[in-house]
Amino acid sequence: MALVGIVVTRVIEDSVTRNSAASTALYVDSVIAPLLPDMRKNEALSDPVAHALDETLGQGALGKRLVSFRLWGKDGTILYANDRSLVGKRFEPSPNLETAFAGKMVAEFNQVDDIESKRERESGQMLLEIYNPVLQPWSGEVVAVSEFYEIATDFERSLLWARVWSWLAVAAATLGFFLVLSAIVFRGSRTITQQSHALRARVLELSGLLAQNRLLHARVQRASQRAVALNESYLRRIGADLHDGPAQLVALASMKLDGSALLAPCASPESRDREIDTIKSSLDEALYEIRSICRGLILPHIETQRTRDVIAHAAQAHEQRTGATVRQSLSDEPCELSPSGKICAYRFVQEALSNAYRHAGGAGQAVRHACEAGRVIIEVSDSGPGFDPTLAGPEALGLAGLRERVESLGGVFTLETSERGTIVRMVLDVEEVHAP
Repeated sequence: MALVGIVVTRVIEDSVTRNSAASTALYVDSVIAPLLPDMRKNEALSDPVAHALDETLGQGALGKRLVSFRLWGKDGTILYANDRSLVGKRFEPSPNLETAFAGKMVAEFNQVDDIESKRERESGQMLLEIYNPVLQPWSGEVVAVSEFYEIATDFERSLLWARVWSWLAVAAATLGFFLVLSAIVFRGSRTITQQSHALRARVLELSGLLAQNRLLHARVQRASQRAVALNESYLRRIGADLHDGPAQLVALASMKLDGSALLAPCASPESRDREIDTIKSSLDEALYEIRSICRGLILPHIETQRTRDVIAHAAQAHEQRTGATVRQSLSDEPCELSPSGKICAYRFVQEALSNAYRHAGGAGQAVRHACEAGRVIIEVSDSGPGFDPTLAGPEALGLAGLRERVESLGGVFTLETSERGTIVRMVLDVEEVHAP
C-alpha cells in the first residue's frame, strides 16, 4: 500500500504541476505574444522589443512571480533573457527544451539543474521551471520556446496539501480495505469455529455410537456363547422332566402289563380290573405331564395380543400348571412392545415364576407390569427366603438366559434378593425395541 501511495502522490504532483504551469504559461503567452516579431529568423530580439518585454514582464503580478525569463531559438541560442549576459549564447538543447520544440509544454518543480540556470540555483527559492512552445499565429508552427522560472511558494503549499490529501485518501482506502478484509477473516474464522464445533460434536456422537456398537457386539457375543449352554441346559431339563415323569409312568404301565396278576389264567376278574385301572391311570398321568411339558415349550399367538395380555397369559399358564396363585398388577397404558419384545416378556415371566415356584415354593408370587416414560417395566417377585447369586451353580442358567434375552434387545435386567424375598425386573425401551 505504501507503493500505491507513492504512485498516487506522484500522479497528483504531476497533475498539479501541469495545471499550475499551464495557467502561468497561458498568461505569459497572452502578455508577450503581441510583442514578439517573426521568430522564424532565429535571431536575437532587437533592443526596443527586449526593452518592451522587460517592462511587461517586470510589472504587476507577473513581475512579482517571475524570477527569470528566456526565449530560445531552435538551435539552442538564447534570443532573449532578462539576464542580458545570456543573450546570444548557444547551449546544447536539453531534453526538456527538445520536448517543448516538439510542441509540448514541460514543467519541473525545484529541479534547477541546467548549465545556464546558475543564478536561479543560487537564489535559494522554490522555483517552478516551465518550457512553453511559442507558436506562429497563422501556421501554428513552433518558432521558439519560452523558458521562465516562477516563484512556487503558493504552488508548494498546494502541492503539500495535495500530498497530504493523497496520503489521507490512501490511508482511508487502506483502512477500508483492512476493515473489509478483517470482516471477511472474522466471518471465515467464525464459520471455521462453528464447523469445528459441529465436527467435534459429530465425532463425539460417532464415538458414542461406536461405543454402543461395541457394547452391543459384546452382548451378542456373550449371548451366542451362552446359547449353546442354555440350549443344552433346556434339553437336559426337558430330558429330566420326561425321564422323571412320563417315562417312569410308562415304565410302570409296561411292568403292569408284564405282571403275572394280569396274565395269569387263575387271576380273578376283580384283580385284572384293578391292574387295568392302574395301567390306565399311569398312562393318563404320563400323557398329562407330556402335554404340560409341551404347553411350556409352545408360545401362544402373541402378535395380535396386547403386552399386558401376554403377561397375564404367562401367569395364568403357570397357575394352571402348578396350582399356585399369582397376584397380577397390570397397567392399561398404551405402551406396546414389538413381537420380539412380547416374546421376551412372556419367557421372562414364565421362567421367573418357574424359578420362584421351584426355589421358593411359590410363596407370595406376584407379577407387576408398568409403563413409564416410554419404557415397559415387568417385575416378578416372591416372598421366599432368597439366595446368594454368587453361589448359584450350573442349574442357574435360567437367570443367565433371561439376562441375555433382555440385554440382547437393549433392555436392563436386575435381580434383588434378600431374606424377605426376590425381585427379578426387566426394563425395555419401546422405541429401541421397535427400531429396525
